[in-house]
Amino acid sequence: MTDTSIPRADESLDEEGVAPAAAEDDTEAEETEEGPREKKAAGEGDLFRQSEIAADYVEGLLDILDYDGDIDELVSGGRPVVEVVGGRLQNLVGQRGATLEALQELARLAVFRQTGSPSRLLLDVGGYRANRRKELAAVAKNAVEKVKEYGEPVRLEPMSAFERKCVHDVVNAMSGVESESEGVEPNRRIVVRPAD
Repeated sequence: MTDTSIPRADESLDEEGVAPAAAEDDTEAEETEEGPREKKAAGEGDLFRQSEIAADYVEGLLDILDYDGDIDELVSGGRPVVEVVGGRLQNLVGQRGATLEALQELARLAVFRQTGSPSRLLLDVGGYRANRRKELAAVAKNAVEKVKEYGEPVRLEPMSAFERKCVHDVVNAMSGVESESEGVEPNRRIVVRPAD
């Protein structure tokens, strides 16, 4: 029987930016017969290649769906990024970005199939993620203000891993408060509380 399981790209570093305890830096040890060997993180050329593979996959999908869109592939923040811009793309985003998350996983799978390595690819359609980041920054700042005013923890609504990372980034940049995720997908949420 063939193993058809596909490692998720977030197994090495999840969307919230939390690295497993065993991998404290950008390298991981790999055992060989000669002893431990350092395995380097993907270089920028490798990351750009991943974005090109994903862009080709997304372009093929757009052709099948008969949607028009301009596709940009780039590397940003140490990860491959594909941005699709154009009209009539809302169906590719879906309700609260659910379709976009699914397309991102498919694009990551396309990269994995060609490279043999999991990818932390980020896919954005119609500027959805950029706009959502702004909304989430406002939500995070509002939660921080409430925590500072009342001294009580604030629990936010359930969010995707991308959304939680956006909120964590804003909260972590502010003094006197901290945030953590709690719960299980799809109901995982952030709690903002006064720092110890």
